[in-house]
Amino acid sequence: MKRSLQGRYVNVATAGESFTAFVPAPLPPRPAIDWTPALRGRFDAALVALGRLDAVTDLLPNAALLLYSFVRKEAVLSSMIEGTQSSLADLLLFELLIAQRRASATSTR
Repeated sequence: MKRSLQGRYVNVATAGESFTAFVPAPLPPRPAIDWTPALRGRFDAALVALGRLDAVTDLLPNAALLLYSFVRKEAVLSSMIEGTQSSLADLLLFELLIAQRRASATSTR
């Protein structure tokens, strides 16, 4: 099945700045998704995995900490795609140094 592009780019200008914005195609997609048994199996497996993740968050005293770690890991993976050479340890060390600077700045006031 050949699907058309999933959106388009438009040029936008606001506050004297111009940029390109992605506008997604309207839902539902056309042609409709062909729910083959293989695709349905992968979809169901993804739902089960999301259910397990949701169950784990009920056991945590602070689910935001789990989310924080996933967001940071995704940031590192995205930076690798962009060609930046940094690791999760580099990111966490940087954030620790920033927090220490802020703490020392507020304690000297």
